[in-house]
This record gives sequence, C-alpha cells and structure tokens, in this order.
Amino acid sequence: QVQFVESGGGLVQPGGSLRLSCAAPGSIFNSNTMAWFRRAPGKQRELVASITNSGSTNYADSVKGRFTISRDNSKNTVYLQMNSLNPEDTAVYYCNRVTRAYAWGQGTQVTVSL
Repeated sequence: QVQFVESGGGLVQPGGSLRLSCAAPGSIFNSNTMAWFRRAPGKQRELVASITNSGSTNYADSVKGRFTISRDNSKNTVYLQMNSLNPEDTAVYYCNRVTRAYAWGQGTQVTVSL
C-alpha cells in the first residue's frame, strides 16, 4: 500500500502563505511526475500543480503566479508554496502521482478565513 504523508496545512488569513510538504516512498517518487490536488467542500478533487522528475511544472489557471511546486529528490518530498491565499483556496490538499493515482493519503486541511 503506497502511503503519502501530507503536512503543513492550517488556518491562514486572506493574503497569507503556507508551505505544504508531502513525503512519498522513494520507489514511487523517483519514477513519477508528482502532483498536488485539492478537494474543496462540495466539489470534486482537482489538479493544482504537477512537477516532473526533471523539474518541469504545470499549474491550474486558478493558482498560476501564486503557488509554486517543487521537489527534493534526495528527500522523496514534494512541496507546494502557496502565497496570496484567498478563501477559494480552502480545501483538503493531497499529493499523488499526476495520473493513475495511487490510494489517497489523509491530506492536509488548508483554511483561508478572517
């Protein structure tokens, strides 16, 4: 059973920042494009950002210019730096490979509110 361990979420005011981390098994991390997803209340899970082994990135239009995905291959960890957060970013954030997802982890809750 593949296990992703997401962390770094919390409560933040609009305009604030958070940095999420996700640790993944090395066998998975090293051979896959990794991604962050999110599920907002009442909505389907959506792709937020992805990063290839070589560091090429893609972002959803809603987060371009505000979020930055990165990876540390030596630590089998992928990060999501989130700046200029707004209430629409409130969701549970998950990491996984970008396609043919493995079992989902617990995710980390991000709440943007006054």
